[in-house]
Amino acid sequence: MGTMIIHHDDCLRHEPGSKHPESALRVKAVLSGLDDLRGVQYLPAPLALSEQIAAVHPLEFWSDMQEREPRKGRVALDADTYLSPGSIDAARRASGGLCFAIDQLVNDMAANAFCVVRPPGHHSETELAMGFCLLNHVAIGARHALQTDSIERVAIIDFDVHHGNGTQQVFEQSPEVMYVSSHQFPLYPGTGHIDEIGCGNILNLPLAPGDGSTAFRKTWNLTGLPAIHSFDPDLILISAGFDAHERDPLGQLELCDSDYRWITEEICDLADDCSSGRVVSILEGGYDLKALASAGRQHVKGLDSGA
Repeated sequence: MGTMIIHHDDCLRHEPGSKHPESALRVKAVLSGLDDLRGVQYLPAPLALSEQIAAVHPLEFWSDMQEREPRKGRVALDADTYLSPGSIDAARRASGGLCFAIDQLVNDMAANAFCVVRPPGHHSETELAMGFCLLNHVAIGARHALQTDSIERVAIIDFDVHHGNGTQQVFEQSPEVMYVSSHQFPLYPGTGHIDEIGCGNILNLPLAPGDGSTAFRKTWNLTGLPAIHSFDPDLILISAGFDAHERDPLGQLELCDSDYRWITEEICDLADDCSSGRVVSILEGGYDLKALASAGRQHVKGLDSGA
């Protein structure tokens, strides 16, 4: 078994605007970086079921978003979050793809998986779309996983440059889910302070602008990874944002490609000890196309080395 890549071209249909940093070119860039990699399997992302979405987002929230999707043009949900024709199906493919990937691992059909989908999701709260995000895919995936017989605890690792306020909000009173996030602080959305601990299941690892590789690796080595090991999850989900990269225009953490290979391999080693190797990653941020291609490639190489 090798690494499974989950994607669907419906994810290209979401159009927040020609000058918006969150474009379909992001997904194309990641896929281009994987073109010649051997040992990976590509499968299409199915549409998320209504009951999968409802495990995180209230019916009224989801129904309202569906009704607001325009037949042409764009509808603004906030200053930087939009709906266009195709946005609903794009979001459903992203959430559905993650749930599908989890099922593949539970049924021993793959060693691990990377969902190359969009729009991102970790800023979306239960009743609030924000920060380019419509549905919180990783939260939907975690709740889906917890409904299976073999998974009682899920760890979510988030190394996007922005704090996943939505994921934290969904699970801050859910001891069966641990959320660990490294992120630049201060930065949008302004959450992710070290004192935000939920019910003891939230661990925020704020980094200062310019901290770079040394601080990133030290923080995960000394604090993040040991905490997850102690939690002993049955499944690890990764919110894989590549906007902490030194090339990215929206962050200043100055990571390089090798950092993404390193953290992925560390996560896979951890998964071998506590979750039968089960790791599923989903694309979050990352807004420089060259960095997405190169860092995404190293991420998949890291997954493949753990397969």
